[in-house]
Amino acid sequence: MKSCNIENLNALAEKNSEKYKNRKPFPYISFENFLNFGAAQNMMDAFPSIDENFYKYDNPLERKYAFDKVSELPAPIRDTLIELNSPPFLNFLEKLTGINGLIPDPYYRGGGIHQSKRGGKLDMHVDFNVHPKLELHRRLNILIYLNKDWKEEYAGDFQIWKGHKNEKGKHVLEELEARIYPNFNTFACFSTSEKSYHGFPDEIKCPEGMTRKSIALYYYTAQPAFESLDEEQHSTTFIKRPHESNELEELREKRNKGRINSNIKDSSLS
Repeated sequence: MKSCNIENLNALAEKNSEKYKNRKPFPYISFENFLNFGAAQNMMDAFPSIDENFYKYDNPLERKYAFDKVSELPAPIRDTLIELNSPPFLNFLEKLTGINGLIPDPYYRGGGIHQSKRGGKLDMHVDFNVHPKLELHRRLNILIYLNKDWKEEYAGDFQIWKGHKNEKGKHVLEELEARIYPNFNTFACFSTSEKSYHGFPDEIKCPEGMTRKSIALYYYTAQPAFESLDEEQHSTTFIKRPHESNELEELREKRNKGRINSNIKDSSLS
């Protein structure tokens, strides 16, 4: 392992596994100084500027840019993404989360690198639950942030909310449970399910010319979690917060059936 010290990670997993599994409202954890410092620095230095090759999400629910063509990324980022899909890292994740048989996504569908400009946001949501190509069940997300000098007043914090499905099967958010700020070399990991409500729903207020940068990887299993056995396949599902109006509900319903904005044809993100 070049970007990570696997012995240190395994010790971290053993120490924090019970904490992770018992976290409420769903399993999650974050660690600072996660990657070897040099690897994280090289990734940040190599992070590409936004151009026409990025997939652009640009609507009132989500304003961000994504790129998942790993072979076209700079070597420091490409090599780390491949490393984070390797057996030693999968073993670490299994020890940490208790989810056995994790399968990496060779297509990095929806993952790879993400960044958002000032004004960017990502509405609260639960993720799609089945990989459309591999037909595997989504179980785990990891994010690693690459932002130095990020201030809390810039917002962009990753929010974890408590919520439930009502008697009509509609998702309802109840209250904010935790915030993780996108600071340099911070690792966030959480189990995906019908109650893993997350996002960065407040518009970013960083200075012009600065972006919120992260890498993202998603992991799957051949079988769904026990609590998801009866769930039907669905797209990413966006949910309003309690203080938000119903103004965007029609848009959310449309978005929950698929993407509503694309600037790249035949993208592997589709």
